[in-house]
Amino acid sequence: MKYWIIVASKDHMQAAKEGSYCQACHGKKWPLAKMSAGDGILFYSSKEKLRSNTAYQKFTAIGFVEKGKVSQQTINANFKPYRRKVKFLHCEEVKIHPLLKKLHFVDNIDKWGYKLMNGFLEINKYDFELIKSNMLTKH
Repeated sequence: MKYWIIVASKDHMQAAKEGSYCQACHGKKWPLAKMSAGDGILFYSSKEKLRSNTAYQKFTAIGFVEKGKVSQQTINANFKPYRRKVKFLHCEEVKIHPLLKKLHFVDNIDKWGYKLMNGFLEINKYDFELIKSNMLTKH
């Protein structure tokens, strides 16, 4: 079992949650091909809306990869993203800042955002469970 963070604006994450799927890196296949059924995914939203400049900086969803292959969807002639089926958990959003000093994937607290810039990141079980436990606990 592996654990991942997918970075997506909150509005895109909401659409994925409603459709029970994930997509990463603007619909690229390679991130999803690394995943296996049962893998845990945390969704981090740096922004509330895709074209916004306003920071959001919250973990917004938790899901687990379901059985099945990566599939390509046709949204329009110019956009055919790859997706995987995901079972989402009911959870609360959590700000990243209170967790930064505890997260193993953050090796430089002053430049923590660099690790998330690629939009897709493998993390360890400790970080996944820490974030998940905060999201499943009502604050």
